Amino acid sequence: MSYSILIPVDWSPKSRAAIDHVGAHFPDAAITLLYVINPQIEYSRSLSYPGYTTDAEFKSEADKAERVLEMAFERATDAGFTAIAETVKGLPSKEIVQFAENNDIDHIVMGSHGREGLSRFLLGSTAEEVLRRSPAPVTVVR
Repeated sequence: MSYSILIPVDWSPKSRAAIDHVGAHFPDAAITLLYVINPQIEYSRSLSYPGYTTDAEFKSEADKAERVLEMAFERATDAGFTAIAETVKGLPSKEIVQFAENNDIDHIVMGSHGREGLSRFLLGSTAEEVLRRSPAPVTVVR
């Protein structure tokens, strides 16, 4: 049985760094790339405001998820490993932990947005919440 690693991706520079980290340190692991569609973001994009196009950049979060996972999969291939891609819908920290629990993930490697001080306190941190609740070891790439 191979060592399984979960990499939550959003295509931020830190999530791309997480993919590179896994390629450098865990080349033989079974990798899952996970994109979490946050329904709060999807809902806010569905609201319309006079004079604004809410979906100018992405038709939907599902379309964005597909594009992000395609790019992440390509980066994983370039980093020297193969991966499978999954999409789930929900609160990111909760869904990452639940996915790890339900799929016997051995290790989570994820990026951090690097917020500090009051900003991190006020905005919360997905990485910090995953660190607290994860059933598996977590590596946070900064």
